[in-house]
Amino acid sequence: MADQFFLEVVTPQKAVVSEDIRSISAPGSEGEFCALKGHTTFLTSLKIGTIRYEDAAGNECLLFANGGFAEVLPDKVTILAESAERSEDINLSRAKEALARAERRLSDKAADTDIVRAEAALRRAVSRIKMAEVR
Repeated sequence: MADQFFLEVVTPQKAVVSEDIRSISAPGSEGEFCALKGHTTFLTSLKIGTIRYEDAAGNECLLFANGGFAEVLPDKVTILAESAERSEDINLSRAKEALARAERRLSDKAADTDIVRAEAALRRAVSRIKMAEVR
């Protein structure tokens, strides 16, 4: 218990994770970061990607995060994400459909295509697919 600290992952819709953990790794905007109990305090924005953490029982857990912010304190990590889902909750066929839509938008070259949104949708779909295929 001495090496554990609290993780809370919250989206505008719900609390996704609220539990004691042993370690965490997340996609910070300046690069991936890792934290253990007692880590120096910092605040960072998050990129689209995978949050990995080791729960209190020693199991590796994976979450997809669609950007947001992370606050790391010596005894707690709080992640406020635009959206987040556990790897086991990802619908692989839906993620593959999203990937196909994003690829179509990017290859369409229509004048009204929002390239930034299409590229973000592509990154989200690829990240979700990779995570779903790992489990």
